[in-house]
Amino acid sequence: MGVMTESKDFTQIPAWEQTPVWEQRFRAPRVSLPEWAEEAPDRSLFVSNATGTYELYAWDRVSGEQRQVTDRPNGTTDGTLSPDGAWIWWFADTDGDEFGVWMRQPFAGGADEPAVPGLDASYPGGLAIGREGTLVIGRSTDEDGSTVHLVRPGAGAPVEIYRHRESAGVGDLSHDGSLIAIEHTEHGDAMHSALRVLRAADASVLAELDDTKGGTEELGLAVLGFAPVAGDSRLLVGHQRRGRWEPMLWDVAAGTETDLRLDLPGDVSAEWYPDGSGLLIVHSFEARSELFRYEIATRALVRVETPAGSVSEATARPDGSVEYLWSSAAEPPVVRSTDGSVVLDPPGPKAPPSVPVEDVWVDGPGGRVHALVQRPTEGEGPFPTVFEVHGGPAWHDSDAFASGPAAWVDHGYAVVRVNYRGSTGYGREWTDALKHRVGLIELEDVEAVREWAVSSGLADPTRLVLSGGSWGGYLTLLGLGTRPDSWAVGLAAVPVADYVTAYEDEMEALKALDRTLLGGSPEEVPERYAASSPLTYVDAVKAPVHISAGVNDPRCPIRQIDNYVDRLAARGAVHEVYRYDAGHGSLVVEERIKQVALDLAFAAKHLGTRPSGA
Repeated sequence: MGVMTESKDFTQIPAWEQTPVWEQRFRAPRVSLPEWAEEAPDRSLFVSNATGTYELYAWDRVSGEQRQVTDRPNGTTDGTLSPDGAWIWWFADTDGDEFGVWMRQPFAGGADEPAVPGLDASYPGGLAIGREGTLVIGRSTDEDGSTVHLVRPGAGAPVEIYRHRESAGVGDLSHDGSLIAIEHTEHGDAMHSALRVLRAADASVLAELDDTKGGTEELGLAVLGFAPVAGDSRLLVGHQRRGRWEPMLWDVAAGTETDLRLDLPGDVSAEWYPDGSGLLIVHSFEARSELFRYEIATRALVRVETPAGSVSEATARPDGSVEYLWSSAAEPPVVRSTDGSVVLDPPGPKAPPSVPVEDVWVDGPGGRVHALVQRPTEGEGPFPTVFEVHGGPAWHDSDAFASGPAAWVDHGYAVVRVNYRGSTGYGREWTDALKHRVGLIELEDVEAVREWAVSSGLADPTRLVLSGGSWGGYLTLLGLGTRPDSWAVGLAAVPVADYVTAYEDEMEALKALDRTLLGGSPEEVPERYAASSPLTYVDAVKAPVHISAGVNDPRCPIRQIDNYVDRLAARGAVHEVYRYDAGHGSLVVEERIKQVALDLAFAAKHLGTRPSGA
């Protein structure tokens, strides 16, 4: 099934076969897992880079017709379908700044129009569209904090039904549109949400669920979705009561909870099967994932067969089949179905494979640290080695396809990715461990793996690169300053560089997260911000450093990066800076390639390795 759009003519990209393999992985067309309309399951929406920019596409599964929905210079990925499939909703920001409004377009095509007239631009805070016409829109602004607005059927203007300074957002809307689930952090812990269910009729509170106990036990909750059955008041909820994420059923009308107690290690998430009889379980453990079906009536857990690797997205279809987006470090992503078919196959050349990952476990100061290692296919080492540090920090690297690390392997580097304390998939204690000594704890785990990489003969200690984006970029700059003798080159993309100025300029939701991580604002705990800020250690940096930054980034704003760069320049430190016209990363394929090429060239210049065109 090809993506019917004005896709690139790959015969005109100076001979595809002559294009470096690492660039082919970025340029090869990809698709996301298609979302489908609940009341019109043959109408789907997916994201693709077929034109060279990630945009939204509509797909009529009956006719086979596919068309490009959005076309914006910096791309679009945030969209959804109305339950009846009549409308495509998408979020329109400005040049990647994440601040904007919801627009909508008819599924069959037509003019875009404001989806919720009367609401000013904001950061998005969740969206729920009801079958009978109810709309629930979450928003946040620096001035108002978090707000939730309701549009009832037949009413034109949105009504504010929730407001708080702390982070909050829309969780879900019940099947009949009568109940609204909200996630909130009114207790002040932005890492662990509580839940509130409101009646749509009058915005009164029906039920509350709060595992934070006033913020002392640090247990979070997450909305996974109301039962897809009329009159059913059960809400699927993620909880952390046994030290990891797992699902339970909460009947918000009856006030009862059903603990599923699934005997699976690692984190467990779930979504409903369309008839409400079972749950599609996604189990994440030690950088891999797998699927199960849970029968609610019998409590039976049955494996849904998938290949070894990572399932990044999955959904159960009305016919009982499961569609999922699968990949491994060696094999590019593909949308598959449990019926044995490839669900969506984009046109054009396929992404070349890479090399598999090896699992490494290293004893660290906070426990065993899991790292994923990829080695070049030629040579026996020690290799020049890139420590590619993931963002988040509540995220984890997995056995999944990634074009960036694959590019380094192609150029003769080993790549090491560390799931440091703060990473998900290893239990709540591991994820929550980085509070107060933010950044420093993660780097202790990276250092433990670095020592293993050198002592094992994998890594050349004179050619070690510390690299990362977002939180990984922050850890890169912090690591270059706090451990200046450990690294030969630093590559930081969209980093936190000056923590205090970043706090002043960033979006309100991230200020709340920083207060949670560090125990207060910069005015309240200045010593913790100083201890965790790369700017504090900038004068100790020895390694050449390359920084890339989006000038419209609301998460790691440009002013605080400029402050750091100015300090490097003032003392004549070796550095280069690349600024691009986008936000927290880019959705334009050629821009992504350019940034990787700049990093490869910078490393080659200072380490004597192969240049980026090799």
